[in-house]
Amino acid sequence: MTVPPGNLADRPAPEDAALGLDADSQPHDLLSELLRSVRLSGERITAYAPPQTFSIGFTDVGSLHFIEEGELSLQIDQINGNPHVEHVSTGDIVLLPRGDPHHINDAAGKPARWLCGTFTIGDPQASHLLGSLPAVIILRSGSSPALEGLEVARRMLLIEMRSPSQGSAVMVARILDLIFIQILRAWAAGTDAEPNWLAGAFDPQIGRALSAIHRNPGHDWTVEDLARACNLSRSAFAARFANRVGKPPATYLAHVRLDAATDLLRHTPLPVTLIAENVGYTSEAAFSRAFKNRYGTPPAHWRRDIRGR
Repeated sequence: MTVPPGNLADRPAPEDAALGLDADSQPHDLLSELLRSVRLSGERITAYAPPQTFSIGFTDVGSLHFIEEGELSLQIDQINGNPHVEHVSTGDIVLLPRGDPHHINDAAGKPARWLCGTFTIGDPQASHLLGSLPAVIILRSGSSPALEGLEVARRMLLIEMRSPSQGSAVMVARILDLIFIQILRAWAAGTDAEPNWLAGAFDPQIGRALSAIHRNPGHDWTVEDLARACNLSRSAFAARFANRVGKPPATYLAHVRLDAATDLLRHTPLPVTLIAENVGYTSEAAFSRAFKNRYGTPPAHWRRDIRGR
């Protein structure tokens, strides 16, 4: 298995981290930053052409399915505690970004073929980013710029599968990365997008606030500060943020701060007191309470557990 470099979509560091702006006053590439924080990367591609009656299961791995021929039944094992079934057919593209367990079954008793790409998730603790995405995103067959670009990517994958050469593993991984991003873009731009960070990232005003929060989660952000960065009134900003992101600004900021704290706990020797200060908490006690509420254990215990694995 070859994991691609983590800087596929890296950009230069900003000049103004507080407001989330580049030197030319344009919003940061927030989608790239958030995907990089999750450290999700393309892994491998497999072609399936099973017998007419079949059931194939996928568990705990981000999955992508290009339906090349036939009709299939896709069952996601748990959505609100109940199985959820979708029917897909030739030309449809299916993405399960969270790695929800699912099965693909024959739907019409006819031959079926599809390509399956998988993704590794480098940081499962970034739960609010992946967890707020839908369990399954389906782009139905038809003519659109997004699908045309994805068809080019599918053909490139087939070339690498049929005629592998030096560097094919990295080529496949990079192509899968690009496909993942393009599907998220197409979904977020559509009318079916649910409120979450991705829909917020594509909002020209709320995206500025999200960039500011992610660039500097330890800053003493107020709703007024963020509203000002978006050129909105406090009330208009709060309503728009909740509508696009699905939660109030303060709740989202708390999630980002705790994600930043887990990264520091995992990768640095900083004492808990300094980590609390770095991610924006006024006291270690307040930080520890918030951390335990989310992860079920105090930060010092969490650090020992994660390093002992």
